Amino acid sequence: MPKLLFSKIRFYEIKGLIPNVKRPRSWPNDHKLHLTLEKVLKDKKYFAAFRSFLKSEFSEENIEFWLACEEFRATASPDDLRWKAENIYQEFIQPTACREINVDHHVRQKIKKSLEKPSRFCFDEAQKQVFLLMERDSCPRFLHSDAYLSLRRKSRTLWYI
Repeated sequence: MPKLLFSKIRFYEIKGLIPNVKRPRSWPNDHKLHLTLEKVLKDKKYFAAFRSFLKSEFSEENIEFWLACEEFRATASPDDLRWKAENIYQEFIQPTACREINVDHHVRQKIKKSLEKPSRFCFDEAQKQVFLLMERDSCPRFLHSDAYLSLRRKSRTLWYI
């Protein structure tokens, strides 16, 4: 059997030879490829749909924790920081929390220690872990859900009007 002519050529060696073709806006799934968790969180329509989707999957504690951290970071008063930090810890971090989030033991211990004198950034590491969890797990499922696809169809219909 003869060997393939291009068997030794690597893609990066020929990629300059292939014309760069832009995809038309109307191709299916084009929007899905560009919609990231950051964009979902910034857009009110998609945020509301994503939040409902997480509730339907019984994982709304992730978005609620993320929102609590955003609000916490905006707190200026040291007295408010202390009681808000304690509330967030009791609701989301401590092992017996009613809405316990999935973060590693090291982060839990670090947060517990920081409660003595909390800073505006004491939940940053946990918030980042939760964000990555939503980005890798929840958001891709959301982008394939009926809720998202329905919202996208409605948006597209309004765009054409």
